[in-house]
Amino acid sequence: MKILVLNCGSSSIKYKLFDMESKAVVAQGGVEKIGLKGSFLKFPLPNGDKVVLEGEILEHQAGIEYILGVLTSSKYGVLGSLDEIDAVGHRVVHGGEEFNSSVFITDEVIKKMEECIELAPLHNPPNLAGIYAVRELMGNIPQVGVFDTAYHQTMPAKSYMYGLPYSLYEKYGIRRYGFHGTSHRYVSRKGCDLLGVPYEKQRIITAHIGNGGSLAAIYGGKSVDTSMGMTPVEGLLMGTRSGDVDAGIISFIMEKENIGTQAISTLVNKHSGLLGVSGVSSDMRELRAAMDEGNERAILAFDMFVHRIKKYVGAYAAVLGGVDILMFTGGIGENAIAVREQVCKDMEYMGIKLDVEKNAKIQGEEAVVSAPDSKVIVMVVPTDEEYMIASDTMEIVNK
Repeated sequence: MKILVLNCGSSSIKYKLFDMESKAVVAQGGVEKIGLKGSFLKFPLPNGDKVVLEGEILEHQAGIEYILGVLTSSKYGVLGSLDEIDAVGHRVVHGGEEFNSSVFITDEVIKKMEECIELAPLHNPPNLAGIYAVRELMGNIPQVGVFDTAYHQTMPAKSYMYGLPYSLYEKYGIRRYGFHGTSHRYVSRKGCDLLGVPYEKQRIITAHIGNGGSLAAIYGGKSVDTSMGMTPVEGLLMGTRSGDVDAGIISFIMEKENIGTQAISTLVNKHSGLLGVSGVSSDMRELRAAMDEGNERAILAFDMFVHRIKKYVGAYAAVLGGVDILMFTGGIGENAIAVREQVCKDMEYMGIKLDVEKNAKIQGEEAVVSAPDSKVIVMVVPTDEEYMIASDTMEIVNK
């Protein structure tokens, strides 16, 4: 079975084509700058070279049509025809309370997904645009939606409710939903498989740390708490997002700066986090370079970043009644040696003891990086959200 996985953003489309029998990635790439000047499709060749095809790509359907054309082209194609694709799996950011698992996409499902747009106005419309486009271009090919929020639907009310009037939850669905669920689900299972331990019996903290980041507390194979909230702003300090902030500060800034809701949303989403504190960059590599040059604000941003992760690890250890496995994943979690080291530093009191020398050798690969006498296993587990989407798609289509 061949499955095409699509991740449609506001101005981009990432894709991977899987052969599920061999679990191989047959093709991958992405469209950038949709609707903007200089849009292009970029993808790697088997020899490692990268191809960039520039063109006017005004909307998502044109982008997906471009992708399908390349997949079947005589020069770069890997398919004889589109009929070789058996199904399409879509990443969908927000499923609200409607979806607690991946679903086969029908007219009724699309309608419910459209109702979730107000919960994720920046993310769900392009996700839906991808679904509409595939219907238009590929007819009745089976499609599956895999939701970032679904894995966290097992959280108890005490974890997902806010201390606001209950009527606001009833009227608008204001509650914690959490994100990165596909990654937390994949990594937590994969880590237990690598260790050969039963998934349902472990107390796990997964740290998905990238430009966006979140932690999840997992018990009995289910998410019981997570750091992102109703939107992806809450929780950790991130590349450009503020993370946790006193709600009173928002109205204070709006009044002092004389700005409205759109401007404050842009401020906490695009101009805060590592970028906002350091004034240097949202990229951890550039931040580290500035730190090496003695940039004090870059150092402060890094210290805040690590402190927030460490604080959530401690909080979730309390929620779980202890922790058996701490897993790092995401672009920073998998590659930033110093971040893992600083998060685990001085955590021996709760059973976390890092093997500093081994940790320093691990970047982007599966490994246990805790010391042999550590009571908590600390691991690096590279995430593969696209494969998880493809796997869910195959399972649902086969049913």
